[in-house]
Amino acid sequence: MYLWIKALHVLAVISWMAGLLYLPRLFVYHSAAEIGSIQSETFKVMERRLFKAIMTPAMIVTWLSGLWMSSESGFLREYWFHIKLLFVLAMTVTHFYFLKLCYIFASDSNKHKSRYYRIWNEIPTLFMIFIVLLVIIKPSNI
Repeated sequence: MYLWIKALHVLAVISWMAGLLYLPRLFVYHSAAEIGSIQSETFKVMERRLFKAIMTPAMIVTWLSGLWMSSESGFLREYWFHIKLLFVLAMTVTHFYFLKLCYIFASDSNKHKSRYYRIWNEIPTLFMIFIVLLVIIKPSNI
């Protein structure tokens, strides 16, 4: 059963990361669109659907399968895992910050330029790098 859950976890992480990388890119383009334009309204639909239909279910499956695997494997006692968990929590906070940004764009209240969203586009990547390194290397003496 463990390998099936692990496969599900990897698929969910890939889906979640795809959304975390794509949504701020949509924000970059949306921030340049004129309020009320067809383009702006299209971005609103794309952002909402991406967040609700892909990102949030993928995040939930990532968390549930990850916690199940960590309890089954004994990783909950490992120090590297605690650090990894902090990065996953940071990724989750980023996820919900992106939800806030979706609401801001949906209400035509955006105040930021595209550069702001370009920076946010890189943050999930940094978290992902640290998470992957910790999972693969499993350093014992951090």
